[in-house]
Amino acid sequence: MTHSAALDSTVRIDAETAADAAAVEAVVLAAFGPGRFAKTAERLREQAVSVAGFVAREGDRVIGSVRLWSIRVGDTEALFLGPIAVEAGSRRAGLGADLVAACVDHARASGASGVLLVGDTPYFSRFGFGLTPEVDLPGPVDRRRLLWLPLATGSVCGPVRPIR
Repeated sequence: MTHSAALDSTVRIDAETAADAAAVEAVVLAAFGPGRFAKTAERLREQAVSVAGFVAREGDRVIGSVRLWSIRVGDTEALFLGPIAVEAGSRRAGLGADLVAACVDHARASGASGVLLVGDTPYFSRFGFGLTPEVDLPGPVDRRRLLWLPLATGSVCGPVRPIR
């Protein structure tokens, strides 16, 4: 898989495999701690089917990860992105952006309606994400951080539900 110039030659972005599960969990736990289990986005991910995952590898070691999950926003099937996690020593090298780009590329290639996430507009706007005020993510969430990337569908509205 291609990657940005921010990555050196020893780091690559690959599709996640079943063998990566423990390493991915370790990277996510180190990045977010056990507090992640209390977040609304994590509740949604626990109930949804993972449709794709990508890892950043340095040699054989997983140093970053991200996943896409199957959801429905109102009547529209879509994807939910997250969490994005990168080992502390590898942050600021553009790996998070490369992982997001891999998800966006996958979503486009798969014909997805769009991608929803909870994140910071200044960071994710470079990928085309913008605020989506008509979307209702159940549970506590800062609506200013609920972002939509329109692909096949321009805008969405309604409640977000996992697709199992």
